[in-house]
Amino acid sequence: MNWIEISDLEAPELEVFSKLSEVQLLHYYEPAPGIFIAESANVILRALEAGYEPCSLLLETQRVEKEGRPVLDKIEEIYGREFLEKVPIYIAEHEIVTRLTGYSLVRGLWAVLRRKPLQDLNGFCEGKNRLAVLYEVVNPTNVGAILRSAAALGMDGALLTKGTVNPLTRRSARVSMGTVFQIPWTIVGKEEPEGVDFVKRLGALGFQTVAMALTEDSVSVRDERLKSAKRLAVILGTEGDGLPKDVMEACDYRVMIPMYHGVDSLNVAAASALAFWELGR
Repeated sequence: MNWIEISDLEAPELEVFSKLSEVQLLHYYEPAPGIFIAESANVILRALEAGYEPCSLLLETQRVEKEGRPVLDKIEEIYGREFLEKVPIYIAEHEIVTRLTGYSLVRGLWAVLRRKPLQDLNGFCEGKNRLAVLYEVVNPTNVGAILRSAAALGMDGALLTKGTVNPLTRRSARVSMGTVFQIPWTIVGKEEPEGVDFVKRLGALGFQTVAMALTEDSVSVRDERLKSAKRLAVILGTEGDGLPKDVMEACDYRVMIPMYHGVDSLNVAAASALAFWELGR
C-alpha cells in the first residue's frame, strides 16, 4: 500500500488536512462537487458504504491496526486492491499529527473523500412521503443531530435550504455518528425558489407543509390530520429566531409540542426528534 510517513509538516499535499476551510474543501475540485473530511473509523466506514470515494487518509501510527485496518479493508472490498494501493496513506506519531492539525485527531484517523452531485428538488422528492426541511439551520451540531433523528425515526429524506450548514462538515458528520450518509438529503440549489415560494413548491409537489412554531393557531404535533397526510414536509427553523413569519403563514399547519413548567421552546434538534417520532410513523 501507499504508506507515506510524514516528516515535513509543510508538505503541500497535507494542507487539505490542516489549512483548508470547509468552503475551500467544497470548491477544491471545481467544477466537480469538491471534497470533504470525515473523522474516525465509524464515520468513514459509513461514508464508504454510502458510495463516497476516498482520496487520501491521515492516520496515527499507533492506530493503524485498530482504527485503520477496518477502513482499509472496506476500501479494498469496494474498490479493489489496485485502487487501495494508489490511495495515499499518511502516517505519523501522535505528537506530529497533533502539530499538523493543531489538535488531537478523533480516534486518530481522518479521510478525504469526494463529494457526490446533489439531486434537484423534483428528483429528490420523487417517491418520498416524509421529509425533514432544515430552514437556515446554521449550527453544525444541530444539523448533525437533526439528520441523525430523521434517519432513526422514519423520515424518508431531508431538504436543506441554501443557508443551512452542509451536513458533510466535520462536526455535523461526527455528531450524526455518520448517519448523514445513511439518509438521503439534498441542498436546494441556486435556481430553486426560497421563502414562501419554496413552501408553495413543496405544496405543488403534493406535500402538506408543517411549520414547527409556537403560534396562536398552532395544532398539536399529535393531530390526526398530520399523521394521516400522505405526504408531509416538516419545516424546522434556525436556532433562536425560528422560521420567518411569512414562511410560517404559508405552511398548511403550524405545529407545537406541548410544554410544561413555563418552558417556551426546545432546542431545534430536540424538537425535531419529537416531531419525527410522531409524524414519521
